Amino acid sequence: MNFDIIGSNISEAAEELAKLQGLAAAGTLSEEELQIGLLHAYHHLNFAWNIRHEATSTYASLTQRQFNRWGKYPVEIETL
Repeated sequence: MNFDIIGSNISEAAEELAKLQGLAAAGTLSEEELQIGLLHAYHHLNFAWNIRHEATSTYASLTQRQFNRWGKYPVEIETL
């Protein structure tokens, strides 16, 4: 597994969730911020799973098609 890619995407998701948590704790989180933030966090979590076996060079030069595919929820994760 490519731990660099996994780690960086999990870190991005964690940062987004921490931001949302801070806004929620302050009572200033809007529904739009929640939606955008959760979409961003999910995207990175999905990426962490879907690209876990790819080379860093593939990740560094991914196509729009790969970006779209790897950003989607990995349905096969439910069957593990």
